Amino acid sequence: MDFAVINIQGKETGKKVSLPVDLAENAPNDHVIWLDVKHYLAAQRQGTHKAKEKFEVSYSTKKIKKQKGTGGARAGSIKSGVFVGGGRIFGPRPRDYSFKLNKKVKHLARQSAVVYKAKENALIFLDNFSFAAPKTKEFISLLETLKLDDSKTLFLLPNEENTQNIHLSARNIPNAKVLHVNEVNTYEIMNADKLVVGVNALETLVELIS
Repeated sequence: MDFAVINIQGKETGKKVSLPVDLAENAPNDHVIWLDVKHYLAAQRQGTHKAKEKFEVSYSTKKIKKQKGTGGARAGSIKSGVFVGGGRIFGPRPRDYSFKLNKKVKHLARQSAVVYKAKENALIFLDNFSFAAPKTKEFISLLETLKLDDSKTLFLLPNEENTQNIHLSARNIPNAKVLHVNEVNTYEIMNADKLVVGVNALETLVELIS
């Protein structure tokens, strides 16, 4: 599967890059994508929710009415969740939502996500570039030139010092995100309308998905 490389002016450079042949032939696996996205979102949850239960509510412990003769059900404590102001029955407790997912499943999920972008013509390869200084205006201009200003776009760049200004330039733009290629995950790929990969990040991306 070959792709043309464009520059920051949006024009083809004459270079071509390719993804592994077997990647182009593989059908994306929706189930493993769902599993990996679920795994990622679960790990983001703090799990610090807490509601007071019966034994934690500060109320009188006196039996509120006699056991028999009232014509109603027995009631021993006003702390019970059936009364207004009582503890919550089976309320949320602090917990860890994360769960284990096998490396091979994560690998297949990332691969499937990239296949989806390739089949949807939403995968763009960008020639190497850098900013002399962090400038949000320059990054917005880049998005407009590449006709990506109306799309939710994910840029994957190598973990190199000369890409730091690009990261800083994009951090205040709501519909654009820049990640080091070794940080990429299935959720971020699927959450983007367009995936822009720096040519110098391609080798690392291929290692992650092939």
